[in-house]
Amino acid sequence: MSEYLLFLALLIALGWPLGRYLAAVMRGAPMRSDILFNWIERPLYALLGTRSDQGMSWRSYAAAFLVSNLFLALVVWVIFMTQAWLPFNPDHVPNMSWDLALHTMVSFLTNTNQQHYSGQAQLSYFSQMTGIVGLQVATPIMGLALAAATLRGLFGGRQAKAPSDDTADTTAATIDVGNYWADVIRAALRFVLPLCLVWSTLLTWQGVPATLNGAAIAAPMDMPAAMTEQKIPVGPVAPMVAIKQLGSNGGGWYGPNSATPLENPTPLSNFLEMLGITLIPVAVIFMISPFTGRRRFGAMVFGTMLTLSVISSGLALWSESGSDTTADIALMEGKEVRLGADASALWAAATTQVNNGSVNMMMDSAAPLTGMVAMVNMLINAIWGGIGCGLQQFIVYLLLSVFLAGLMTGRTPELFGRKIEGPEVKLLGILVLWQPLVILAFTAVTLSIPALTGNSNPGFHGISQVFYEYVSAFANNGSGFEGLGDATPWWNVTCAVVLAAGRYPALIIPLAIAAMLARKRRAAEGPGTLQIETPTFALTLIGIVIILTLLQFMPVLVLGPVADHLSLMPLLAR
Repeated sequence: MSEYLLFLALLIALGWPLGRYLAAVMRGAPMRSDILFNWIERPLYALLGTRSDQGMSWRSYAAAFLVSNLFLALVVWVIFMTQAWLPFNPDHVPNMSWDLALHTMVSFLTNTNQQHYSGQAQLSYFSQMTGIVGLQVATPIMGLALAAATLRGLFGGRQAKAPSDDTADTTAATIDVGNYWADVIRAALRFVLPLCLVWSTLLTWQGVPATLNGAAIAAPMDMPAAMTEQKIPVGPVAPMVAIKQLGSNGGGWYGPNSATPLENPTPLSNFLEMLGITLIPVAVIFMISPFTGRRRFGAMVFGTMLTLSVISSGLALWSESGSDTTADIALMEGKEVRLGADASALWAAATTQVNNGSVNMMMDSAAPLTGMVAMVNMLINAIWGGIGCGLQQFIVYLLLSVFLAGLMTGRTPELFGRKIEGPEVKLLGILVLWQPLVILAFTAVTLSIPALTGNSNPGFHGISQVFYEYVSAFANNGSGFEGLGDATPWWNVTCAVVLAAGRYPALIIPLAIAAMLARKRRAAEGPGTLQIETPTFALTLIGIVIILTLLQFMPVLVLGPVADHLSLMPLLAR
């Protein structure tokens, strides 16, 4: 508990100033650092044929986002399928198959990093440094850009008038939500990359490898027959681990991820990596107040997410240290003894509260109820959420809560003086139904055909394994229960579909709704206006989030982790 309290204290202490700085970066206002960064940014704007002050409508913004994703997708897919013939491949790693390359490309393109491969054995240094790390840097920034554009839309667009003057009908106006290319470039150069440099240096100091040399050769102390040496794969690991944690990515250089000492060698590196998982998502929340000028709104968002985070972390810590199943010593299988169950549970909570997905234990070895906490975290997908996409999902819950609270109190549903009407509610309904439709459909089909499933446990735990894989893909988290033979065409292709289905509608539809609201006449707030910047509304929002999640997924949670937990009780009682 002391480690958790220290973790929260440092998270807030670092997140607050970073959030204020990030707000200045995303506003595009003059900064002291312009003299350093302008000479890098201006040639990039010229190459892209744009200007940083050139506005975009939400359609142009979304189109630029999709085009950039399509370009990166084709380049990275080709790299994975041709890596054997490319440079920086000292260990002679062969090309990836088309389906594994497709899944890996879509996984990292969607900021998910779900891995059906072992990085140290199936990717060359070139693939890791360009395809993997390149997408790990670019994709979280793209999500941040969409979130910034959505916030601009909610408050009338980048060129919005002061609230007291905003009385004209803007139905025919084109809402300027910012410049996509400027948002991505500024956030990358001025915020994410400098922070990654600091984290990479700290991790290298703790012993994480950072080299372009081939695998290290060691002589086993107890040499078995026919084994005179052992190859230990190394490489430029520290820079990848830095962006994997800070960028809400999660994909490890090694197959065991941060459970291996090469990625996570010390207790301090474990703490630094866990802090890095949540640092930028929390900074994005602290960005809201200075970015929008609504301090109470930013405080409401932070308070809501913090409350959900404390509940989730507390349940995970209890499940691994205080629940009945902790009496079974077999639960330590798959956990790092040097870290312990508590540190593993705290990491599991943090990595699923954020769309990160890195692990310092095998989730398959967690207590069944810990697995359920991780699943619920991902189904909510807005406790802290990923960089940008977590805030987008929170805005969906916010709009739903405003609509429902308005109906319950007999008031017209309004957000910041703009009415939420039929078209916006229909789009929200599509997003709400899209999640269970995709996840449950693929889970049902996979479980109904055992030849496709490839799971290691046909019982209740097997349901959890399959359901978790698709939930993780849809939530753009990437962690896995493991125990699945998932490197097959079925798993690779279906997970690629779920990855894309969970990423793009969740980012683009809230932007479209914000632009639709921005075009409406803004009414002055008065005594009859629904107040959303209050603890009462925050509790209402939390209740709606929990009820909505349980209503949609309670049956599969009962059939999976709850039944798994109950089935262990008679065995432990003997």
